[in-house]
Amino acid sequence: MAEILFQGEPIHTIGELPSVGSQAPDFIVTKTDLSEIRLKNYLGHPILINIFPSLDTPTCASAMQRFNEIGLEASDILILCISADLPFAQKRFCAMQHLANVHPASVFRHPVFGQTYGVTILDGPLAGLLARAVLILDQKGKVLYTELVKEITEEPNYRAISQVLKNMRDSDHDELT
Repeated sequence: MAEILFQGEPIHTIGELPSVGSQAPDFIVTKTDLSEIRLKNYLGHPILINIFPSLDTPTCASAMQRFNEIGLEASDILILCISADLPFAQKRFCAMQHLANVHPASVFRHPVFGQTYGVTILDGPLAGLLARAVLILDQKGKVLYTELVKEITEEPNYRAISQVLKNMRDSDHDELT
């Protein structure tokens, strides 16, 4: 169980994020076309997983826009944005905001995702939603970076995220030369 804050008040998650260096657990989530996807279907590509409570909050909306920009800069990285929002709302939000570089997915059919990744909020006014977290996985699904944002009303550490992505690209470039 991890403790995070919602507007300065402590709340708790169901567990802990997978640790850096571990293999990310497989999961199933629902895409905006209502089809199911699994993590294992995307292995072979680096993956950034943006987990958040709801698109209907200013912080989550802002983070989605920022991750879309990151996706534009790092087109080789698959950016999955996972929340409990219904796929219809995710699709509408991305269309209205012109977000083409992120891949929204919902846990509405698969709440076990939040349990497996330790991000389901257990108490407080956001109980049942997902905490704000970011994971970066290499092509094989190995966890390279995790961040469980301490104050859920704040955005993740984009500087650290960008540095990990840069290091990944530099490492891939070094392997090719």
